[in-house]
Amino acid sequence: MMSPSPDLRVERLLRDLAPHVLGATVRRFRDFATSEDAVQEALMLAAMRWPRDGVPDNPRAWLIQVAQRRMLDKLRGDVSRRKREAAAAAEGPIATPAPLEDEAQLDPDDTLVLLFMCCHPALTPASAIALTLRAVGGLTTAQIAKAYLVPELTMGRRISRAKESIEASGVPFSMPDADERTERLSSALHVLYLVFNEGYTTSSGTELHRADLSAEAIRLTREVQKLLPNNGDVAGLLALMLLTDARRAARTGPSGELIPLDEQDRSLWDREAIAEGVALAGAALSMGAVGEYQLQATIAAVHDEAARAEETDWPQILALYEMLMRASDSPVVALNRAIAKAMVDGPEAGLAMLAPLQEDQRLQTNHRLDAVRAHLLERAGRRDAAVELYRAAASKTASEPERNYLLMKAAKLSEPTF
Repeated sequence: MMSPSPDLRVERLLRDLAPHVLGATVRRFRDFATSEDAVQEALMLAAMRWPRDGVPDNPRAWLIQVAQRRMLDKLRGDVSRRKREAAAAAEGPIATPAPLEDEAQLDPDDTLVLLFMCCHPALTPASAIALTLRAVGGLTTAQIAKAYLVPELTMGRRISRAKESIEASGVPFSMPDADERTERLSSALHVLYLVFNEGYTTSSGTELHRADLSAEAIRLTREVQKLLPNNGDVAGLLALMLLTDARRAARTGPSGELIPLDEQDRSLWDREAIAEGVALAGAALSMGAVGEYQLQATIAAVHDEAARAEETDWPQILALYEMLMRASDSPVVALNRAIAKAMVDGPEAGLAMLAPLQEDQRLQTNHRLDAVRAHLLERAGRRDAAVELYRAAASKTASEPERNYLLMKAAKLSEPTF
């Protein structure tokens, strides 16, 4: 296998470092929007210089130094355009930034600080999640919009309003205390869940997954668990991530093609991660009220503990999805429940369960409803209808591996049978 080009290696490194740099810069200067601009300038400068001059010995510190210098330049420029006395009278004293941080002074986990800072009390949960996906997860506005099942323009406006609300609130950017962390926890966990999902199945591009995103989501969730070791939601989310990510090596073939769960080589699954996830899922169920993450982790554990696809305990999975439906109004959960119903009671029963979802506006531009309907129609022997829906689903996804898989399914069903 060919190694990535220097430019590609630099691109991946910058993508990994971006949230760390932004977290450090926002923490010092307490100005989200301007810090984001400064970090983008630092990243662009690195993208031009590093492929030519080589990556610095400490790329993280290099980026933070450049971003902070950009911030200082901005502050000096602002001061030069107005008299200090007028600024003091109108806005109070101007904070003098501390000297530039060296590596020894840096918080090694600024991304965790950034995660909780973005789940800000001035924001609605939806806005906090969108902003954090942008800042911590490094997702584009289009990817976040797809995760939320809303138009890209709507999501762009939501993120802009979130930044404006934070600036106007006057609430300082800092790591919240224990009580505040608890209040912000729901948004923070949902952010990590969505970042993991985008890493596990990317919404666009040529790769099925982005291991860097899913690994970062797992790492940050571990850090949250250290802060809250007896929280069932945190333990459940970490278990869900581990049990799902354990299958990653078996999800693609030699050419990067998608391999569905029931066709995967289960010897490639990460048994160590599965063992840890199963233990965490069991522990999470004993930590008070059972929520969405604990239930999803338990479903993932049932899948992972089956030695063969034929041995999957589908009645148990269906029962768990029935419980999950009472805790969530997610259309994706409803889709998965229909699949479980089909595995227990046949494809027509699953299709009947899907019928109400055809009116759900959140799924109108998403490919998953068409893909699931096509799969169940195929199992029911209704080949022509399945072909039409596989093609419709392929036209709605921006992920090349998913599109190729759906078109391949349509092509195989279109072949004459003798």
